[in-house]
Amino acid sequence: MQKKLFTLGIKVRDYECDMQGVVNNANYQHYLEHARHEFLKTIGLDFARLNEEGILLVVKRIEMDYHFPLRSGDACEVSCQLERISPLRFGFVQQIIRTSDQKPIISARVIGTSINRQGRPFLPEVLDKQFQPE
Repeated sequence: MQKKLFTLGIKVRDYECDMQGVVNNANYQHYLEHARHEFLKTIGLDFARLNEEGILLVVKRIEMDYHFPLRSGDACEVSCQLERISPLRFGFVQQIIRTSDQKPIISARVIGTSINRQGRPFLPEVLDKQFQPE
């Protein structure tokens, strides 16, 4: 079951670009992660607070397709949609789209789970309820 699409606007800063004048590939992961954290806040899940409560959200796998580069000053929208992968895993389907022409920049799927302080995977109720019918 997929939930509502979340989007976050970002503007590329000069220092995020490499010598070729395009966004360094690692910075796209920063954009995706920032959008995931902001998305979690909108559904009432604060990443830092979950950590304090012993619910550690961890990335298990990232799949990214690079379609086109962003350059300094480009505005883009980073989208995020939550999906259930298995009883213990969830995914974030994400895209980065350049705002000016809606050009696809990145397509990504980030698969995660939650673990307790002992490193054992579990899906806490606060996260599991995000996959229940509304």
